[in-house]
Amino acid sequence: MNVKGVTGSLIAAAVALCSLSCHPGARHGGVSYRHVRALWVTRWDFRSPRDIAAIMERCRQSGFNTVLFQVRGNGTVTYPSRYEPWAEEFDGRDPGFDPLATACAEAHRRGLALHAWVNVIPGWRGKTAPTDPRQLYNAHPDWFWHDEYGRRQPFGWYNSLNPCLPEVRQYLVAVMHEIVRRYPVDGLHLDYIRFPNEWHAMYESLGRVPDYPRDRRTLAMFTRQTGAAHPELDPARWDAWRAAQVTQLVAQIRGMMRDTRPGAQLSAAVGAFPDEAMRKHYQDSARWVRERLVDAVYPMNYSSNMPTFERCLDTWRGIARGVAVVPGVMFDKRDADLVSAQVSRAVDAHGGFAAFAYNSLFERTDETGRPKLDDQSADRAALRRSVLPRIRQLASGDRRGTTLVRMP
Repeated sequence: MNVKGVTGSLIAAAVALCSLSCHPGARHGGVSYRHVRALWVTRWDFRSPRDIAAIMERCRQSGFNTVLFQVRGNGTVTYPSRYEPWAEEFDGRDPGFDPLATACAEAHRRGLALHAWVNVIPGWRGKTAPTDPRQLYNAHPDWFWHDEYGRRQPFGWYNSLNPCLPEVRQYLVAVMHEIVRRYPVDGLHLDYIRFPNEWHAMYESLGRVPDYPRDRRTLAMFTRQTGAAHPELDPARWDAWRAAQVTQLVAQIRGMMRDTRPGAQLSAAVGAFPDEAMRKHYQDSARWVRERLVDAVYPMNYSSNMPTFERCLDTWRGIARGVAVVPGVMFDKRDADLVSAQVSRAVDAHGGFAAFAYNSLFERTDETGRPKLDDQSADRAALRRSVLPRIRQLASGDRRGTTLVRMP
């Protein structure tokens, strides 16, 4: 996995943070920043070309105009890659077609924007190690998080890459470069662009989430670059330094995008409240907006409490200047009237929204193309009856060239 030739010249360009020429009313892939109606499609939602065509057709008929199509989950991918193995959803094998190429073609045929959705920091997920020796967990064990005793993260959820290491950032830029160079994507959508350090059952035997990463090399870089002797002696500087490493990765991806596909949008799924995301996960999304490192942020505004939901909308209205805000709305197992109200409020405040996720609205299909009904099917039907008329109304307004939403 030699990536130096791919990204060597890109990293230097990424460090220079120049301002964007776009603005909240600009267009990418035929979609105005002010009228994004996006749907996250997970890597579990498709297995065949027929699945992907059906997904895109449902999106079109429902009034969505942007599809966030997941192509990388945890160091495995849903397209043929020179860097990473095929995803577990395809049993780690070539399925005989290219899902990302198919998604681009089917989306564009229907006038939809297609953004490649990538989980950035996760490098593996599972209860045991991968069997493929090429997978990052096996090929580069030193790239993953280690605690102060030299132990790797336990299994059970995501095993994370260490973004403090320059070679890890260089590698991830190369993976993103492969996508935007080879495919006619309208955008690259970064998810888990943070430290995934929240509590999970995988940590029960430890009784805590270790303060990753504490390997000797990372600690030596921290001391050399900040002058601090040890994280314990200056925890605020340690947290700020880790956040800066994530921001450096975003800057390097931004530089690569400008060089490779300057017309494509770079967006990021971010915490609902920037201060909290910075404090807990070292995600400095307010800085990314301020320095124009992204074209759009998708705050994951998933609260079912309307005052909290409104507070998130107001928070981003005060932060975003020249960068689009597309509020994420949780559709999964939620009351239909609540979801409908939150979609309307998101559009009112920021002009658009993103729905999480496809399988919350539509059934996945079996080998014959028929919907796989389950105990959530009635809830999905109720959600469709309540929400889709509003989304179609917004789409109809776009087609007439009118604006149905009020911008701040």
